Amino acid sequence: MTFRSSILVAGSANLDFVVRAPHIPAPGETVLGGEFRTFPGGKGANQAVACARAGGAPTRMLLALGDDAFALPIEESLRAAGVALDIRRSDRATGTAFICVSDEGENAITVAPGANSALRPQDLPSLDGIGHLLLQLETPLDSVAAYARAARGTGASVVLNAAPAQTLPPALLEDVDVLIVNEGELAAIAGAGESIEANLGRIDVPCVIVTLGENGCLARIGTETLKQPAFAVEVVDTTGAGDTFCGALVAALARGATMPAALREASAASALACTRMGAQSSIPTRAEVEAFLRGKALEIA
Repeated sequence: MTFRSSILVAGSANLDFVVRAPHIPAPGETVLGGEFRTFPGGKGANQAVACARAGGAPTRMLLALGDDAFALPIEESLRAAGVALDIRRSDRATGTAFICVSDEGENAITVAPGANSALRPQDLPSLDGIGHLLLQLETPLDSVAAYARAARGTGASVVLNAAPAQTLPPALLEDVDVLIVNEGELAAIAGAGESIEANLGRIDVPCVIVTLGENGCLARIGTETLKQPAFAVEVVDTTGAGDTFCGALVAALARGATMPAALREASAASALACTRMGAQSSIPTRAEVEAFLRGKALEIA
């Protein structure tokens, strides 16, 4: 029998163009910004880096990139994190994201998908040895659904971060084991304006996790509900914090952690990511997360 220990992340990769500004512009407003930098990003690539840095299971990524200079820093960042790459080269430009980060650490993001839109159902590599498949919604929905169905057929656990928010076909949800959403994404999928707890109960997925920013996260596993408080940190940039949560959670589950332990580790990793600029550049290692949690335990003691 094949031992399933590896993680496959199938999804988007972008080069992020980031500018800091006193506040995020309102419609029609021009804001004089400050420092400008570029960072490797994209939900899929961010989550793959988070999985790899969290350690415990080999991480691979299926991604589509253009044949251009924007692809190079993305590949370098992923490989430096220890992610094995299955690249589908496209004649479209590598995906990009334009991000404004306010002095309070909040952000506004516009994505140009580019090559990400070229990822097709037939691009999925072999799932031999894959224990967890991690997906997002920045690539074509039919490809996401096909990957989930293929993984379900092999017995791999399917984890879907349903972002950006959109209505999902019931057939896709039937193939998902763990659904990770924020409050807006939860409402979009549940199709109701009810309470968070009620919306969690409306989604027919074995485990649904909703991230709540400074209020932590809430998980519904079957009929049981778990709450993980957020860790207080000095926020510099929230870009990539949600992706860090997803990757760290899947890595912990792949190591055999219980869901309460995985939620705590993912929340700590996400908090640390908020203390640094950029997406992949902000993602902590497992050693950093463990040191952070030891410090929090000493504070309580």
